[in-house]
Amino acid sequence: MVRAPTYDGKGMKRGAWSKEEDDKLRAYILRYGHWNWTQLPRFAGLSRSGKSCRLRWMNYLRPDIKHGNYTKEEEDTIIKTRQQHGNKWSLIAAKLPGRTDNEIKNYWHTHLKKKIDKKTDSADQEHEETSQSDQAERQEINLAASTSSSDHHAVGSAVNSLFEDISARDFWTQPFVSDSEIDYYSLAGDSCYEDTVDIFDPVMQELQAFDVGFSS
Repeated sequence: MVRAPTYDGKGMKRGAWSKEEDDKLRAYILRYGHWNWTQLPRFAGLSRSGKSCRLRWMNYLRPDIKHGNYTKEEEDTIIKTRQQHGNKWSLIAAKLPGRTDNEIKNYWHTHLKKKIDKKTDSADQEHEETSQSDQAERQEINLAASTSSSDHHAVGSAVNSLFEDISARDFWTQPFVSDSEIDYYSLAGDSCYEDTVDIFDPVMQELQAFDVGFSS
């Protein structure tokens, strides 16, 4: 809904311009030019201030004004130039023939700024999700490494215990004899042999629990 125009204390009209007012201002400037904005409204038959006429002409009625939707190239130019120079709308408008600084400023605040903020939020969320995924993966790797280290430590302890038990006995101090001198039938009754077997059996069972393989 268009707000109804009002009048100030000097009788100058404010608010939305009518088509009739636009036609009067356009016709006068195209014929005589804008030689003096302060005096121009009176000669053009307008109850408007010189400032209001100037802004209406510069931002809406000039023949070289480009109307319609912005192209992707124009949007990219606005974004890039603003990143380099900030909110210098006149400088940005100089790079976009047919677009006014006021129109570019309005377009930035109503369209482009929201679009960029949305992309930034999406990128931040994606980065956060990636970081969380990487952290979870590192925790799994550390857990697997810790479990593997514990298993190897347990196996090592079992092997060390085996050799300590054997070393404590006289198994390795028995005199060596040739194969021809061994009475294999009497080994079964040898106390050293029996004690060694008794030691090996539980240790081998413990090693098998950790999937340790021995080649024959």
